[in-house]
Amino acid sequence: MLRLKGRVMRRGLDLLWLGFVCCLVVGPSAWAEESVQALASQAMEECQKGRREKDADSRAAHFDRGRDMAEKAVALDSQSADAHFALFCSIGERMRSNGEVFFSVFEYGRMMEELDQTLALNPNHLDALSAKGTLLIEVPGFLGGDDEKGEVMLRQVIKREPKSINARMVVARVCAERGEHQEAYDLAKRALELAKEQKRDDLLPEAEKTFTEIQSQITAH
Repeated sequence: MLRLKGRVMRRGLDLLWLGFVCCLVVGPSAWAEESVQALASQAMEECQKGRREKDADSRAAHFDRGRDMAEKAVALDSQSADAHFALFCSIGERMRSNGEVFFSVFEYGRMMEELDQTLALNPNHLDALSAKGTLLIEVPGFLGGDDEKGEVMLRQVIKREPKSINARMVVARVCAERGEHQEAYDLAKRALELAKEQKRDDLLPEAEKTFTEIQSQITAH
């Protein structure tokens, strides 16, 4: 997942389109529900594609398409946690694609509204919990940051989802900053292994960087 400490932002998932044939076998209300989930899933897929993309314009295009889909999903069903999370992801990644320079207070506020709404609708949404914990650690206090609370949330995510990658990377960095090098190493190493196992090429570069940096810190000590 967005960075804001001294800079501005970073970070966030997957799934896929269900198929037009659904409208032939289900009623209007069920089709609307499937459409919302399909739009939210497609929006998340665009986020993932954008993170993998090397070209800046192509990255931005993926995030913009994802946002359009997520906005439509929220308009269709404002009670869909997945739709709100997809919108959070699209806004956040689009801000990051701007080089963490063109920081918009309005966009940041909207992004946080969507994340908070996701958790209000589904307090057990693990991706949203991971994103919230990450932001609490990485944003400064005047923007609502809270390192201790963020770490607690991320450790809960790791406990409930053993294959979580992002949460491990962030907690690993926190541990490294406190001088807890062995735990930092173990978390970063496992995050890298999981990124490779899951073929998460959108997260792999950051997992490799985190592990390398922590490994260097340990060597230096």
